[in-house]
Formats: sequence, structure tokens, C-alpha cells
Amino acid sequence: MSNQQIQSTSLLNNNVFKALSAFTFILLVIYLVSMFILPDSGDTIIVVAAAFGAYMALNIGANDVANNVGPAVGSKALTLFAAITIAVIFEAAGALLAGGDVVNTIKKDIIDPALIADSKTFIWIMMAALLAAAIWLNIATALNAPVSTTHSIVGGVLGAGVAAGGMGIANWSVFGKIAASWVISPLFGGIIAASFLYLIKRTITYKADKIVAAKRIVPLLISLMAWVFSTYLLLKGLKKIWEVDIFVAGGIGFAIAVIVFFIISPIIKKSAIQLKNSKSGVNRLFTIPLICSAALLCFAHGANDVANAVAPLAAINDAVLNAGIAAKASIPLWVMLVGAIGISTGLALYGPKLIRTVGSEITGLTKIRAFCVAMAAAITVIIASQLGLPVSSTHTAVGAIFGVGFLREYLKHSNAKRIAEIREHHKSHAPDEVDKVLKEFEQASIKEKAQILFNLKKTNILFTKKERSSLKKVYKKELVKRSHLYKIATAWIITVPLSALLAAFLYFTIRGFMLP
Repeated sequence: MSNQQIQSTSLLNNNVFKALSAFTFILLVIYLVSMFILPDSGDTIIVVAAAFGAYMALNIGANDVANNVGPAVGSKALTLFAAITIAVIFEAAGALLAGGDVVNTIKKDIIDPALIADSKTFIWIMMAALLAAAIWLNIATALNAPVSTTHSIVGGVLGAGVAAGGMGIANWSVFGKIAASWVISPLFGGIIAASFLYLIKRTITYKADKIVAAKRIVPLLISLMAWVFSTYLLLKGLKKIWEVDIFVAGGIGFAIAVIVFFIISPIIKKSAIQLKNSKSGVNRLFTIPLICSAALLCFAHGANDVANAVAPLAAINDAVLNAGIAAKASIPLWVMLVGAIGISTGLALYGPKLIRTVGSEITGLTKIRAFCVAMAAAITVIIASQLGLPVSSTHTAVGAIFGVGFLREYLKHSNAKRIAEIREHHKSHAPDEVDKVLKEFEQASIKEKAQILFNLKKTNILFTKKERSSLKKVYKKELVKRSHLYKIATAWIITVPLSALLAAFLYFTIRGFMLP
């Protein structure tokens, strides 16, 4: 057997193992619900809903969690195994400790529950929405496209709701805000991440003595991260057990940041002494902050997005037990366990695929770039939540990665163009002299580079049309993989409509089976 055949067989066995493990989890949920929940409820619909909820939770873990740990893995701050371990622990902790005991039955108020005919219709809507969202997430994961689980379930509820009650049942103004977030989330994330990266470049990596600059700036950046993430955790991760406004959360976060600054400053100064005066040396200072940010993002994600899996299941359970439609439903412990364990299982089985895509395949990430992505993800969610804008954490994080990549492209192209101009200006000189000028330019500070270029322009060197054209084309290397950009953008755009169409089809199918 050839090496290629051996690898194919190994891959097949691996995929079969994953599929069997996922299927076993769903069967286990069905068995446990049948044995311990069904006797109390007396309705087998809860068992079916539990299976759909388990399937949804698996797919959330497979697709959505990659955004939280992918940058840390891509920058080599964490190994893949360590990242999955941290994510499993903190996702489950967030879901079980801070997931709350009540959820909205209609996610994002996308449809009006008052226009739903009866509890049976409501149950069919929720089941169709849950299954449609899970199927779409499964497809997106297979295509290596990180998509929003919130948008998936919103599309499912919208499609099934319209199928049940007509176009008038939908709150189209709410849907308009969600559609706007397709642009707002990645745009905000990209701009904020690129701004942080440029700030770090100007204050640290562009300096001649990077270590001295790092001693001064890195403690401030880590303290800022502590402020942002403390505020983010209070507003998003702990909101279901302790609800505070932005001012209280920001004040507590600031106090934590001050404490962190005085603790971290001597540690950074001591560590920096042992580092090389290079970008790679400075990068090492961001390892621990990245690990902490990945853990906190996972905790907040578990506390919030587990509801995408359990909210429809909790709503179905409540409707069956109380024979009515409630705006909010309690979450039994067994429902939360299905969500928490399902997300962790899906992450462990299928998460590595999307983690690699997010962490290394869109653009190359160093620890500094990954730090900027993490900061952008948290800041964007904080700002958007205060403005009442429904942003997606997935769109924000991936948009931040694209923002970092496009800034790198722009800076590389600009620098190469300047070097080409210098070469053209000195082309009549000996090669050694040109190399000397270029070396001086590369080692110069930002102000000195600006002065060199200013002096160059003062000489009024007139380039020919052909020379100007060659300068414009210099260093057009793409540092962002365009195929991923187009694929992910397309997946984001079609998530809600595709989930809606699939849910409408499933609603009519389920109703056909359930009607006498």
C-alpha cells in the first residue's frame, strides 16, 4: 500500500470516528431524556427536540468557538491541543456558571409570538428553526466557513415563523438591524484591529530600540486589555447572574487595569532584558495576555451563545409542560447540560478544522497581530451593545483578522514602493552605494524616513511614464487569501436567507408528520 493510500485510509478512519462519536452523543442524549425526562412530561416531542438541540450544540462547538482560540493557535501562543482544552473548560464553565436560568423564547424578537396560533404551532416553529440552523452550521463547517450561529438561528426562526403565520408575523425592523450587522461587525472589527496594529508598529516595532519601547508600551497595552476584557466579561459574560451598566462595568474594569499595570510592569521589564531587539523578541511578551484573552472569550461565548442551542429546546420544553407560549422560558439543568457538553464535544471533534482556518489560513498571525484581533473583538462587542447594534462575535473576530491582513498588505506595498523610488533615484550610482542608502533607510526612524523621502522629492527627479508604472506595480503580493475572503463573505450573506428557507421547508414537513 502506498503512502498516499495509507494517509487516505487513516483520514477515513478518523472521520468515521468523529461521525460515530457525534452520533453516539446524540443517541446518549435521546436515551437519557427518554429515561429521566420523558416520564415526567409524557410527550415524546421533547426527546426529538433534545436530539435537535444536541445536534445544534455540536455544530456550534465545531464552527463558532474557532473565533475565540484560532488567533492564539495561529500565532503559536497556544498549541492546538492546549487551545481545545482551554476552550472546552471555559466554554462549559461559561454555559453552566453564567448561562442563566431563563432565556427568551424568540431569539432577538424576530417574530411576534402573539400571532402564533397555538402551542403546537409554536413547537413546530422552534423545532424547524433549531434543525435548520444546525444543518446550515454543519454545511458551513464542512466548507471551512466560520459563520454566525446567532444569525443561523435567527434565520431559522424567521423562516419557520413566516411559514406558519405569513409575512406579517416578522418584525422586519429588527431583521433590518441584523442585516446591517453583516457590514457593521466585520468593518468595526477590521478597523479597530488595524488601528491597534498600526499603533504597536509606530510605538514599538518601528523603533530602533524595540526593547526599550516595549518596556514602556507593553504594560500599558496589557493594562488596556485588562480594562477592556473585564468590562466585556461583566457586560456579556456575567450579565445573566449580575447585570450592570457600562459605567459600573467600565469603572470596575479600570480598577482591575490599574492593579494589573502595577503587577505586570516589573514582570515585563525583567522579561524584556532577556529578549532580542527584534519583532520576534517583542512578540514573546504577548503570549500570556493572548492565552488569558482566549480563555475569557470562551467563557463569555459559553455564557451567551449556548442559548442558541438551548433557547429553542427550552422553549419547546416549556410549551409542552405548560401548554402555552411564554415570552421567556426557564432552562432546566438537563437542557443546559445538553448545550454545554454538546458545544465542548463538537469543538473537540470538529473544531480543529475551523481553528486552523481562522488562525493561519486567512493571513499570517504573530502574537502581536493576534493580540490586536482579540482587542478588536471585545471592543466592538462593547461599543455595539451600548449602541443597540446586534453585532456577531464571529463576524467581528474574522473581520479583525482581515483588517490586520489588509493593513499588512498596504504597509508592505508602501514600503516596497518607497524603496523602489530610492533605487530609481540612485540608479546611476554604484550598487554598493545604493545598498548603503537603502540600509540607512530601513534602519531609520519614522521621522528620519519621512525626511529622506522629503529630500528625495525636493530633488524634483522626473520619472518616465514607464518608470512610474513600474513603481505602482511593485510588491503587489497578497497577504490575505482572497479565496477565503470571498467564501466567508458569501457564507455570511446567505446564512439568514438559507436558514430561513430551510426552516420553512422543515416546518411544513414537521407539520405534515404531526397533523392527524
